Amino acid sequence: MPGTNLTRDEAAARAALVTVDTIDVVLDVTTGPETFATTSTLRFACTTPGAETFLDFVGASVERITVNGTDLDPAEHFSDSRIRLTGLAADNEVVVEATGRFTNTGEGLHRFVDPVDDEVYLYTQFEVPDSRRMYPVFEQPDLKAAFAFTVTAPAHWQVVSNSPTPEPTPAAEGTATWAFERTPRLSSYITALVAGPYDVVRDSVATRGGEVPLGIFCRKSLTPYLDADNLFALTKKGFAFFEEEFDCAYPFAKYDQLFTPEYNAGAMENAGAVTIAEIYVFRSKVTEALVERRALTVLHELAHMWFGDLVTMRWWNDLWLNESFAEWASTTCQAEATEWTDAWTTFGTYEKDWAYRQDQLSTTHPIVADISDLRDVEVNFDGITYAKGASVLKQLVAYVGRDAFRDGLRTYFRKHSWGNTTLEDLLVELEATSGRDLRSWSRAWLETAGVNTLRPAVEVDEYGRITSAVIEQTHAEGYATLRPHRLGVGLYEVRDGALERTDLLEVDVDGARTEVPALVGRPQPDLLLVNDDDLAYAKIRLDERSLATALAHPRGFTSSLPRALVLASAWDMTRDAEMGARSFVDLVLASLPGESDSTLLRTLILQLRSAVLSYTAPAHRESTREATRDRLWEIARDAEPGSDAQLQLVTAAAGLTTAGDDPTTLRGLLDGTEVLEGLDVDFEMRWTLLTALAAAGAATEADIDAERAREDTATGRERAAKALASVPTAEAKERAWREAVEETGKPNAVVDAIGLGFARGATPPELLRPFVERYFTMLDTVEEKGSHALVEGIVLGFYPFPVVDAGLLEATQAWLDANPDRPAALRRLVAENRDPVARALAAQERDARE
Repeated sequence: MPGTNLTRDEAAARAALVTVDTIDVVLDVTTGPETFATTSTLRFACTTPGAETFLDFVGASVERITVNGTDLDPAEHFSDSRIRLTGLAADNEVVVEATGRFTNTGEGLHRFVDPVDDEVYLYTQFEVPDSRRMYPVFEQPDLKAAFAFTVTAPAHWQVVSNSPTPEPTPAAEGTATWAFERTPRLSSYITALVAGPYDVVRDSVATRGGEVPLGIFCRKSLTPYLDADNLFALTKKGFAFFEEEFDCAYPFAKYDQLFTPEYNAGAMENAGAVTIAEIYVFRSKVTEALVERRALTVLHELAHMWFGDLVTMRWWNDLWLNESFAEWASTTCQAEATEWTDAWTTFGTYEKDWAYRQDQLSTTHPIVADISDLRDVEVNFDGITYAKGASVLKQLVAYVGRDAFRDGLRTYFRKHSWGNTTLEDLLVELEATSGRDLRSWSRAWLETAGVNTLRPAVEVDEYGRITSAVIEQTHAEGYATLRPHRLGVGLYEVRDGALERTDLLEVDVDGARTEVPALVGRPQPDLLLVNDDDLAYAKIRLDERSLATALAHPRGFTSSLPRALVLASAWDMTRDAEMGARSFVDLVLASLPGESDSTLLRTLILQLRSAVLSYTAPAHRESTREATRDRLWEIARDAEPGSDAQLQLVTAAAGLTTAGDDPTTLRGLLDGTEVLEGLDVDFEMRWTLLTALAAAGAATEADIDAERAREDTATGRERAAKALASVPTAEAKERAWREAVEETGKPNAVVDAIGLGFARGATPPELLRPFVERYFTMLDTVEEKGSHALVEGIVLGFYPFPVVDAGLLEATQAWLDANPDRPAALRRLVAENRDPVARALAAQERDARE
């Protein structure tokens, strides 16, 4: 039986049989807190009258099925998430009356009760296969339809869908009905319903098609923190940029952005009704990196209105193109149309770091992945799909030329509006405008996996002049592809303690060895930087002289991009066990003072934590942790008061606190007896400090309950759950495991928060060793949870990674060896837990030798 799966072959067969015209969906969300009434009326053509097909529905029950006026018995025709349709004619009308289930897992129609005022809020999340959780439908992206939603809900609610919200008509007492106009032709996964007593701020934007209404929505309890003016200003810049870049008017009648609770992702590109995670409503001071990330997210979803919604992939194997394009387009818009002119530096620092890590896992895959069914899709929303794909698109733009790329896009949108496409359709247009053959490029970059390493090999004579210069390209074991790279080679000299670039050479690298004759005869520079300006997707290494210069001048670069590239190279060396972890820690700690690039600072702190807690040899780990924690407090105290760096450094120092640490500074900042000038001890900072106190064993459950009671919000409850799970006692870990793993009913957001506390990086390993065996026993039944997002949260969040020893690696490998037939998605998650442990053990051995 198929369960909730759907194969590519089944989808292709159904698409060959069926052409959908309209789908009318009638919902009543007032029937109770667990379920809702849902009816779909589908009108479609069938190429083979007399054939049969099926609808998709995941819900509580199906009460009635009618095909062209004939009733079918639901007991015989509904099972295993499918509704079998028989007796089809050339033209068909099918009516299905059913009962759907609300979820609290961020899938389908999610129901949330705000603890502040007990108001109910609903929102949908349908990507990839979850519109079928709200209404019976043909659940595949190439069976587009025009949708009409009719919704009965409490009369005081806002009700939002893809079409403009109509005036409601009274229904039963206290309820009303909203009948939305029919949408253009859409894939079901980008339809939407958001309903509840949301507050809204309205504006409009002038577009090529006329004035388009804008709305920004959030829960009432978050309204004081909503900076709608900034969001509207950014959105309008995005509209202007994309309409010009794509030479195509915005395709929908309105554009709403809705901040929703307990969200699994960052945002979702529902046509004209984008849902966004509430983390982007800033109730406390946040880092500039997060503000910039929010802007990227807003622009990413707006770009999808054209690429993804107006033109949609035919099947999920082109998911990468949908997401990578939006990443490239949103970063380009940031860099060229907003105040974030260094957006590509941020992209290289954060997004490409994600891609490199993902691409070095045993589970890496080509950008164009083989997606044979829905289960494959669920695990391919990863760093390859988003970040590597966007990196490669950036190279493609350089390869064909920006003008040719833009012209090809414009033709693509004109030709395929409201339709479905494949990668081939885009490449055809880009070949036409650029005159380049993109098939070999596609094979090298899109159809192979793994990341290459570029290493300069320089020879000099007795006078210090270069006699030979070669860029060597290698590949990872098992991924024998050497790719073409267009990149820059920067030459730097130390002048008055600063590293100044004296020249930049443009080089085409191809094959195992690429001569660089332009360097021959020159004096050897103090530092030679391959891939300067970060054009290529590749790991880089420094030659011996350059590495020594970088280590001697950690703050030598006057620009953040080359500094980020050199630090990224050192991080790669540490991860690859070519540099000891403590050497990397020293380099980062020397680089942090004065660093003002927020994303680079965030990335360095994350890498520093991994180096200290996972890559340092066990014999030196505790002393390194203590020294790093203390140095972070010192740098934080010296940072500019109120600065982004101060906020990040205090958070980082608190995060390295563990059992037995002196809690004096943490407690003093929390209760106000110690003041760090400029540090705002607001909602988030209070929880940061209190969680660190809990992790040190210096805060009680009563302390945590009292803090939660100060502001009893959904976010406060999540922070309290994390803090309780951070307490360094066997009892606290046992409680966390029981509540999140063994029991059921908690929202994903709370389960995730408990996992963050349970496996907190600085947790003493001995506390989690008893859970190693229990973890692998738990895997036998975890899929019974039903929700993919919940399963993923548990499998990743409760892996006892702080143990990080050979025993954990052996136990993980033993489970993989003993369970070859378990679902590929589950095995992939477990393998992606194993790989960092193996890498950490190699790094520990390297660190021990220093």
